[in-house]
Order: sequence, then C-alpha cells, then structure tokens
Amino acid sequence: MAKLSKRTKSLQDAAAKIGVLELTAAVAKLKSLESSLPSGVKACGFDQSVELAVRLGVDPKHADQIVRGSIVLPHGIGKSQRVLVFCKGDNMNVATEAGADHVGGKELADKIKDGWTDFDVAIATPDMMGIVGPLGKVLGPRGLMPSPKAGTVTQDVATAVKEYKAGKVEFRVDSAGIVHCVVGKISFDAQQLSDNAEALLKLINQLKPQAAKGQYVRSITLSATQLPGIRVAAL
Repeated sequence: MAKLSKRTKSLQDAAAKIGVLELTAAVAKLKSLESSLPSGVKACGFDQSVELAVRLGVDPKHADQIVRGSIVLPHGIGKSQRVLVFCKGDNMNVATEAGADHVGGKELADKIKDGWTDFDVAIATPDMMGIVGPLGKVLGPRGLMPSPKAGTVTQDVATAVKEYKAGKVEFRVDSAGIVHCVVGKISFDAQQLSDNAEALLKLINQLKPQAAKGQYVRSITLSATQLPGIRVAAL
C-alpha cells in the first residue's frame, strides 16, 4: 500500500471528524478544508473540480432503472467545453457560428476511428447517425457518444452547442448505482457551488425510475479533485 502524504493524511483526518452536513454547510466545509493543513504543508496549486457522487437505490442492469440526464448548471462548471458537431449542409455554418470547435462528417469519424478524441462533447444531427453509429465502441466508453436522451442528437444544433459551451453537463448512473457529476470549481463562491449542486440533486430526484424500489437516494458525497469527500444530507 502506498504511503499517504502529510497533506492527504491531514485532510482525511479532518474529513473523518465531519458528520453528515446540510448542503450549504458541506460546501463551506469543503472549501475550508485546506485551511486545516499543518504549517509547512502546501495547499493544492490548481483550481480543483468539485464533484457530487450520489448513490441511488437502483439496479442499472435493468434498462427501466437507468438514471441519466443533462443539465445547464446555474453557474456553469468553470471551463469552456470543446464541442464537436457531426452535421452537413447549412448546419455546418450554424454550428460554427454557435461556437463549435470541430464541425464535419466522415472526415471527423475517420479521425476518431484512428484514436483522436480531443473534445469534451459530441453532438450530431439525426441524419448523421449512420456515420456516428459505428463509433459507439470508441465514444461509448468515454461517455462521448451522441444520444437523443442527453440532447446531443438534435436538429437544433445552435441551441445544443450554446448550452454545452455555457456549461451543460451530462450524467449517467454507473454499474455500482452511483451518479458522478462535476458541479463547478473550488474557486466558485459557496453560493454558486450550492446552487449548482442543489439544481443537480433536484433533477436526479425528478428522474427517479418508477421501477426503483425502497430508498431512492442512499447517500450523497461532495468532494474535489484533491480533497476527500464530505457526506451531504438528502434534500
């Protein structure tokens, strides 16, 4: 087992003393964790991403219990996403004017087949799915495959591009029944992070599958790239 650094051990010890907090208190505590570091231990040198992990009482093996969706967070996620659009004809100009970073068709698909994935979001118009469909083995495992349910297969290219550029994020329950989703940066003020996290949690609650039995939201954890998790009380 790798030996923990002084920084990691100190942060884990501090987090272990914290119980389950209301969302606003959990955000404030997460933002202040590094202030508990011992003298001489350096704080993280970059703007960490803040993430929610929500464990759900669903069985993702069953299609009718899969929880997935997308949301434009009130305060964005603190970075501009690189957007690729599969389209043709007039939609190519529409996508470019909306701010897409990469626009095209078969030539982009061929690059992806060769291993290129230098983008964060892939959007496609319905008439391009014949070209995009075979890319599932490459894009699927990376969470980049365009999907109607996520709003990334659409004829309204301009709106889709602008939403993702503004910080729209997608989420999908994993095989362990947990939804992971970025809700901002540690440099956001506490209210911005609370607003983003609350918006996400409300949407997840709304997406409860009818087939889900028992307690739906089992646990919520708020963490950052190099900060331990803090348990959050359900809304």
